[in-house]
Amino acid sequence: MMKLYGSDTSPYVRKVRILVKEKNLPVQWVEEATGNAEARHAQLNPLGKVPVLELDDGTALFDSPVIVEYLDRSEGEPLIPLDGDDRWLVQKAHALADGILDAVVTRLLETRRQPMHQSLEAIEKQEQKIANALYHAEKMVGRNEYIVGGKFSLADLALGVALEYIDFRYPHDWRSRTPRLAYWLAGISTRPAFPETEPPDMGRIPDSTH
Repeated sequence: MMKLYGSDTSPYVRKVRILVKEKNLPVQWVEEATGNAEARHAQLNPLGKVPVLELDDGTALFDSPVIVEYLDRSEGEPLIPLDGDDRWLVQKAHALADGILDAVVTRLLETRRQPMHQSLEAIEKQEQKIANALYHAEKMVGRNEYIVGGKFSLADLALGVALEYIDFRYPHDWRSRTPRLAYWLAGISTRPAFPETEPPDMGRIPDSTH
C-alpha cells in the first residue's frame, strides 16, 4: 500500500489527504514531525520536506502538486481535467491557492522571529499578497457552487484548504471584504474530508452567510 508521510498541520499535506479521502484511495497516512532527520520522509526526500508519497515499490514522490497529480490519475473520476480549457482553469486556481499558502507561511515565520528582528515591511508585503489573492478568488468563485465546470475539482479543494489555513495561521476578518468567497467556503468546507483532516486546535469559524 502507498504511504503518505507528513505533518497534520501542514496545509500542503492536508491538500493531499483531502484528495485521498475524496477519491477513497488506498493510501496509508503516516504522521511525522518535520525537522526530524531520522524520519522516513527525510530519508525519502533530500529536501526534508513534506508531503512525501512512498509508492508500493519504494519510489518516492514529493511536492504536493506532483503528488496530487499522480494520485488523481491513479484511479477514479479525475479532480484535475485531463485536457481542455478546464484543466488550465483548475491549475490556475491551484496555483493561486498555493500562492496564498506560501504567503501565509512566510508571514507566519516572520512573526515568529524575535520582535527586534521582525520586519514589519516583510509582514505587510505578505498580507497585501493575501488580500490581493482573496479579491481575485472572490471574482473567480463568483456565485457558483464550484469553481470550474459545475463540479467539485482540485480548484475547490486547494482553495478551500488555503482559506482555512488563513483562519488557522493568520486569523482576520477577510469574510466581510469578500462575502461571496466566504459563502462559497461555508459550503465547500462541509464536505466530510475537510473536518476529517482539520489541524489540531484549528476549530471552525462560524459563518453567518451560509
